[in-house]
Amino acid sequence: MHLAVIDGSFGYHSENKILSQISFELDQGRIMTILGQNGIGKTTLLKCMMGLLKWQDGETRVDNQRFTSMLERDGIGYVPQAHKTVFAFSVFDMVTMGRSRHVSIFGMPSKLDRERVMSALEIVGITDLKDQLCSQLSGGQLQLVYIARALANEPKILIMDEPESHLDFKNQFLILKLIQRLKEEQGISCIINTHYPEHALRISDDTLLLGKGQYRFGPSQEMITEANIKKYFEVNAKIYAIPGLSTHQKAFTVVD
Repeated sequence: MHLAVIDGSFGYHSENKILSQISFELDQGRIMTILGQNGIGKTTLLKCMMGLLKWQDGETRVDNQRFTSMLERDGIGYVPQAHKTVFAFSVFDMVTMGRSRHVSIFGMPSKLDRERVMSALEIVGITDLKDQLCSQLSGGQLQLVYIARALANEPKILIMDEPESHLDFKNQFLILKLIQRLKEEQGISCIINTHYPEHALRISDDTLLLGKGQYRFGPSQEMITEANIKKYFEVNAKIYAIPGLSTHQKAFTVVD
């Protein structure tokens, strides 16, 4: 599945556009990260891309057809940020909601639906949590539940809004490794909003750097440079190749 945004522009007020003529393409089986400061429009970009907000100009195209809403097309899954939930759904029931497109309003999940739910739980490694209440889970566990819910619908593209935010160091890298496995073992393309350039360097093929009134898009190793970090994040950074590891693995640090 191929996704493209062509000259996408959006603003909550007509005289002040947050996004201006954004264009990029994502091929099947690639990971793309969107990097930028807080409030720069990363989540807005995802919402426009998925049809939750309407582009003022430009469009999203999937397999060369205009895309307006996830409700009208299979193949795209969405994972929101894992804020705590007060609803006492079990993990199994929460993940079953990912099959809603396949179940009629007054129907019950079929045997196939339940099998797809169990498969999604197994992929993310949380079958042991299936009977627990989501309101009792940690942030890392809940993020895995949301990923499983999206996977239950068998997406070819997974769009994730800061999947590693609000998590401790261990859980951040658990999520990053899972994203890599989804690409390598399932062939799923991923688009990820993140605040962490080092995470983008670790897992992504392509990166869109988003700034005020400007953006750059290209291979991550070319986009995530010391000069671009200075330009888009307004901080000084050093990026080092790590001896003994592949050239893809680099260390990132902020310096005074």
